[in-house]
Amino acid sequence: MYGLNNYGVIKYAEQKISSEEDIKKYFINLSKYVPSFVSNIKEMKAIYNVQGAEIGGFLYYLKDLINQTFIDTTTWGLIYWENQYGIETNLNSSYEERREIIKAKKAGNGTTTKDMIKNVAETFSGGEVNIIEDNKNYFFTVQFVGVKGIPKNMQAFKNMLEDIKPAHLSYHIKYTFTIWDFIKEKEIKWDDIKNKSWNELKVYE
Repeated sequence: MYGLNNYGVIKYAEQKISSEEDIKKYFINLSKYVPSFVSNIKEMKAIYNVQGAEIGGFLYYLKDLINQTFIDTTTWGLIYWENQYGIETNLNSSYEERREIIKAKKAGNGTTTKDMIKNVAETFSGGEVNIIEDNKNYFFTVQFVGVKGIPKNMQAFKNMLEDIKPAHLSYHIKYTFTIWDFIKEKEIKWDDIKNKSWNELKVYE
Protein backbone atom coordinates (compact mmCIF):
# COMPACT_ATOMS: atom_id res chain seq x y z
CA MET A 1 0.00 0.00 0.00
CA TYR A 2 2.90 2.35 0.65
CA GLY A 3 4.21 4.38 -2.23
CA LEU A 4 2.14 2.71 -4.97
CA ASN A 5 2.07 6.00 -6.86
CA ASN A 6 5.52 7.10 -5.74
CA TYR A 7 7.76 4.33 -7.08
CA GLY A 8 11.23 5.70 -7.59
CA VAL A 9 10.71 8.83 -5.47
CA ILE A 10 10.73 7.34 -1.97
CA LYS A 11 14.07 6.92 -0.25
CA TYR A 12 14.29 3.15 0.18
CA ALA A 13 16.06 3.23 3.54
CA GLU A 14 13.34 5.45 4.98
CA GLN A 15 10.27 3.96 3.30
CA LYS A 16 7.89 2.95 6.04
CA ILE A 17 7.06 -0.72 5.75
CA SER A 18 4.04 -1.87 7.69
CA SER A 19 4.54 -5.03 9.73
CA GLU A 20 2.12 -7.46 11.29
CA GLU A 21 3.24 -6.23 14.71
CA ASP A 22 2.32 -2.63 13.79
CA ILE A 23 -1.12 -3.63 12.57
CA LYS A 24 -1.76 -5.90 15.57
CA LYS A 25 -1.74 -2.82 17.78
CA TYR A 26 -4.96 -1.75 16.05
CA PHE A 27 -6.64 -5.15 16.22
CA ILE A 28 -10.31 -4.96 17.24
CA ASN A 29 -11.55 -7.77 19.47
CA LEU A 30 -15.06 -8.19 18.10
CA SER A 31 -15.88 -11.12 20.35
CA LYS A 32 -16.39 -8.81 23.32
CA TYR A 33 -19.35 -7.22 21.55
CA VAL A 34 -21.38 -10.45 21.41
CA PRO A 35 -22.66 -12.88 24.07
CA SER A 36 -20.10 -15.39 25.33
CA PHE A 37 -22.10 -18.37 24.05
CA VAL A 38 -21.56 -16.95 20.55
CA SER A 39 -17.95 -15.82 20.91
CA ASN A 40 -16.92 -19.19 22.35
CA ILE A 41 -17.96 -21.02 19.20
CA LYS A 42 -14.75 -22.07 17.43
CA GLU A 43 -15.95 -21.02 13.99
CA MET A 44 -17.10 -17.63 15.27
CA LYS A 45 -13.74 -17.02 16.97
CA ALA A 46 -12.00 -17.59 13.64
CA ILE A 47 -14.37 -15.19 11.89
CA TYR A 48 -13.95 -12.50 14.54
CA ASN A 49 -10.17 -12.82 14.42
CA VAL A 50 -10.14 -12.30 10.66
CA GLN A 51 -12.61 -9.44 10.79
CA GLY A 52 -10.82 -7.83 13.76
CA ALA A 53 -7.53 -7.94 11.89
CA GLU A 54 -9.13 -6.43 8.78
CA ILE A 55 -10.65 -3.56 10.75
CA GLY A 56 -7.37 -3.05 12.61
CA GLY A 57 -5.50 -2.87 9.32
CA PHE A 58 -7.97 -0.31 8.01
CA LEU A 59 -7.52 1.85 11.14
CA TYR A 60 -3.73 1.53 10.87
CA TYR A 61 -3.62 2.70 7.25
CA LEU A 62 -6.22 5.39 7.92
CA LYS A 63 -4.02 6.86 10.66
CA ASP A 64 -1.01 6.70 8.38
CA LEU A 65 -2.95 8.48 5.65
CA ILE A 66 -3.97 11.21 8.09
CA ASN A 67 -0.31 11.58 9.10
CA GLN A 68 0.52 12.54 5.51
CA THR A 69 -1.73 15.60 5.78
CA PHE A 70 0.55 17.21 8.40
CA ILE A 71 4.09 18.38 7.65
CA ASP A 72 5.45 17.20 11.02
CA THR A 73 4.31 13.60 10.50
CA THR A 74 4.31 13.07 6.75
CA THR A 75 6.68 10.44 5.32
CA TRP A 76 5.80 8.99 1.92
CA GLY A 77 3.53 12.01 1.42
CA LEU A 78 6.47 14.44 1.43
CA ILE A 79 6.60 14.40 -2.36
CA TYR A 80 3.07 15.85 -2.54
CA TRP A 81 3.99 18.68 -0.16
CA GLU A 82 7.12 19.34 -2.20
CA ASN A 83 5.13 19.43 -5.42
CA GLN A 84 2.65 21.84 -3.87
CA TYR A 85 5.39 24.33 -2.98
CA GLY A 86 7.54 23.78 -6.06
CA ILE A 87 10.38 22.11 -4.16
CA GLU A 88 12.69 19.68 -5.91
CA THR A 89 12.61 16.28 -4.23
CA ASN A 90 16.00 15.25 -2.83
CA LEU A 91 15.99 11.62 -1.75
CA ASN A 92 19.40 12.03 -0.13
CA SER A 93 17.85 14.29 2.50
CA SER A 94 16.24 12.91 5.62
CA TYR A 95 12.54 13.26 6.36
CA GLU A 96 13.39 15.93 8.94
CA GLU A 97 15.45 17.97 6.47
CA ARG A 98 12.74 17.78 3.81
CA ARG A 99 10.11 18.85 6.35
CA GLU A 100 12.23 21.87 7.31
CA ILE A 101 12.41 22.95 3.69
CA ILE A 102 8.65 22.59 3.26
CA LYS A 103 7.97 24.59 6.44
CA ALA A 104 10.35 27.31 5.35
CA LYS A 105 8.82 27.46 1.89
CA LYS A 106 5.37 27.68 3.42
CA ALA A 107 6.52 30.48 5.73
CA GLY A 108 8.09 32.25 2.76
CA ASN A 109 4.95 32.45 0.65
CA GLY A 110 3.75 35.96 -0.10
CA THR A 111 5.48 39.32 -0.13
CA THR A 112 9.02 39.16 1.24
CA THR A 113 9.47 41.09 4.47
CA LYS A 114 12.01 41.21 7.26
CA ASP A 115 9.69 39.10 9.43
CA MET A 116 9.29 36.53 6.67
CA ILE A 117 13.05 36.08 6.30
CA LYS A 118 13.35 35.85 10.09
CA ASN A 119 10.64 33.16 10.25
CA VAL A 120 12.24 31.13 7.47
CA ALA A 121 15.68 31.31 9.11
CA GLU A 122 14.28 30.30 12.50
CA THR A 123 12.46 27.38 10.91
CA PHE A 124 15.74 26.02 9.59
CA SER A 125 17.86 26.71 12.66
CA GLY A 126 15.35 25.99 15.41
CA GLY A 127 16.57 29.06 17.31
CA GLU A 128 16.33 32.83 17.45
CA VAL A 129 17.53 34.82 14.44
CA ASN A 130 18.18 38.53 14.01
CA ILE A 131 17.75 40.25 10.66
CA ILE A 132 19.90 43.38 10.45
CA GLU A 133 18.93 45.66 7.59
CA ASP A 134 21.22 48.03 5.70
CA ASN A 135 18.69 49.56 3.34
CA LYS A 136 21.06 52.26 2.13
CA ASN A 137 23.38 49.63 0.67
CA TYR A 138 20.63 47.18 -0.34
CA PHE A 139 22.04 44.64 2.07
CA PHE A 140 20.95 42.63 5.09
CA THR A 141 22.56 40.27 7.59
CA VAL A 142 21.06 37.04 8.87
CA GLN A 143 22.49 36.50 12.35
CA PHE A 144 21.89 33.16 14.05
CA VAL A 145 21.87 33.86 17.80
CA GLY A 146 19.69 31.07 19.18
CA VAL A 147 22.05 28.25 18.23
CA LYS A 148 25.83 28.08 18.30
CA GLY A 149 27.82 27.07 15.27
CA ILE A 150 26.53 26.54 11.76
CA PRO A 151 22.96 25.21 11.70
CA LYS A 152 22.45 22.03 9.73
CA ASN A 153 20.91 22.06 6.27
CA MET A 154 22.35 25.52 5.60
CA GLN A 155 22.68 25.01 1.85
CA ALA A 156 18.94 24.37 1.65
CA PHE A 157 18.38 27.57 3.66
CA LYS A 158 20.57 29.59 1.29
CA ASN A 159 18.70 28.17 -1.69
CA MET A 160 15.42 29.11 -0.06
CA LEU A 161 16.69 32.60 0.76
CA GLU A 162 17.65 33.13 -2.87
CA ASP A 163 14.11 32.18 -3.86
CA ILE A 164 12.29 34.55 -1.52
CA LYS A 165 14.53 37.62 -1.21
CA PRO A 166 14.21 40.54 -3.64
CA ALA A 167 16.76 40.14 -6.43
CA HIS A 168 18.38 43.54 -5.79
CA LEU A 169 19.31 42.70 -2.18
CA SER A 170 22.52 40.98 -1.14
CA TYR A 171 23.11 39.42 2.24
CA HIS A 172 25.62 38.04 4.70
CA ILE A 173 25.18 35.24 7.23
CA LYS A 174 26.66 35.46 10.73
CA TYR A 175 26.94 32.57 13.15
CA THR A 176 27.38 32.55 16.93
CA PHE A 177 30.46 30.89 18.39
CA THR A 178 31.89 30.57 21.88
CA ILE A 179 34.90 32.86 22.21
CA TRP A 180 38.00 31.99 24.20
CA ASP A 181 37.38 34.74 26.76
CA PHE A 182 33.99 33.19 27.49
CA ILE A 183 35.61 29.84 28.19
CA LYS A 184 38.14 31.47 30.55
CA GLU A 185 35.42 33.53 32.23
CA LYS A 186 33.43 30.40 33.02
CA GLU A 187 36.56 28.90 34.60
CA ILE A 188 36.13 25.73 32.60
CA LYS A 189 38.66 23.10 33.62
CA TRP A 190 41.25 22.00 31.09
CA ASP A 191 40.34 18.37 31.69
CA ASP A 192 36.83 19.13 30.45
CA ILE A 193 37.94 20.50 27.09
CA LYS A 194 41.41 19.12 26.36
CA ASN A 195 40.03 16.39 24.08
CA LYS A 196 37.75 18.73 22.13
CA SER A 197 38.58 20.13 18.71
CA TRP A 198 38.62 23.86 18.02
CA ASN A 199 35.33 23.53 16.12
CA GLU A 200 33.79 21.87 19.18
CA LEU A 201 35.11 24.59 21.48
CA LYS A 202 33.54 27.30 19.32
CA VAL A 203 30.11 25.97 20.18
CA TYR A 204 30.90 24.87 23.74
CA GLU A 205 28.07 25.49 26.21
